[in-house]
Amino acid sequence: MEGMVRHRTMEVNGISMHVAETGPEVDAKGTVLFVHGFPELWYSWRHQMEHLAARGYRCVAPDLRGYGGTSAPSDIASYTAFHIVGDLIALLDALGLAKVFVLGHDWGALIAWYLCVFRPERVTALVNTSVTFMRSIMIRTGPGFVKPTDYFNSTYGPKFYMCRFQVPGVAEKQFAAANAKHLVRQVLCHCFSHGVACEENMDDDPSSTKLPSWLTEADVDYFGAAFEKTGFTGAINYYRNLDRNCELAAPWSDAKVRVPTKFIVGTGDIAYNFLGIQDYLHNGGFKEDVPLLEELVVIPGAGHFVQQEKAQEVSDHIYDFITKF
Repeated sequence: MEGMVRHRTMEVNGISMHVAETGPEVDAKGTVLFVHGFPELWYSWRHQMEHLAARGYRCVAPDLRGYGGTSAPSDIASYTAFHIVGDLIALLDALGLAKVFVLGHDWGALIAWYLCVFRPERVTALVNTSVTFMRSIMIRTGPGFVKPTDYFNSTYGPKFYMCRFQVPGVAEKQFAAANAKHLVRQVLCHCFSHGVACEENMDDDPSSTKLPSWLTEADVDYFGAAFEKTGFTGAINYYRNLDRNCELAAPWSDAKVRVPTKFIVGTGDIAYNFLGIQDYLHNGGFKEDVPLLEELVVIPGAGHFVQQEKAQEVSDHIYDFITKF
């Protein structure tokens, strides 16, 4: 796969962005923009990129701000949804792409939701995975609004990872760059799936010597080498802007996602098991917020890193959807 990937660095929105591409360089059937999550890279979409490139789609997968070969500003406030969406729009402009298909996972899914709310005219269709549209977590909605950090603290407690990550330096003690390969291994194998979030003592767990069938030592080495160079602060800074994002997005308090959408999630994903999410997804709330939702796919037994765990199944779902447009 890696031999088929073209790499380049582009100047966009005031930062240098590493971009991986596969497929035809001329926009034949269409271009797919891949938006990764935490703590990942463009590489987490490797299977889908290979699948879609082989079927004539141009695939564009950046390392997001703070990750991999892309700039990592030191200011926490430089990691808002406005900044990240701005980076992606600037990337599309630099590539001369008026509209693209968008694929998102985890934090990339949140950014993709924001992208579709802020700039729907740039998106042909969306396939999002793992993290559903959550108005109360993404957008300040009115006088009864509760800040996301307050909500997570009261619902899951101060040791919940989104709460722990708020204080600069605290998360960095756990997520040390020198320990990056072991940490990535732990997260991919054990975190955000089947009831396990991202525990404080995660790095003390010695039980992950055997990798699951969907992950190789080479994969772990690729992720680990990148985070050894960059550390995890840029990635963690996304969580430190949860409250700020809501304030910035307040003008869109009643906005709907008016982009054709397919949503994919595994039953073992922690994001599928957050309080109230299944009721929201299956009993009309999600469809009300995303009126052009065409399909909701729930994959039994799949965990959080669904596009890697169930690579072929997810690739097929994506291809079947985007060929409609």
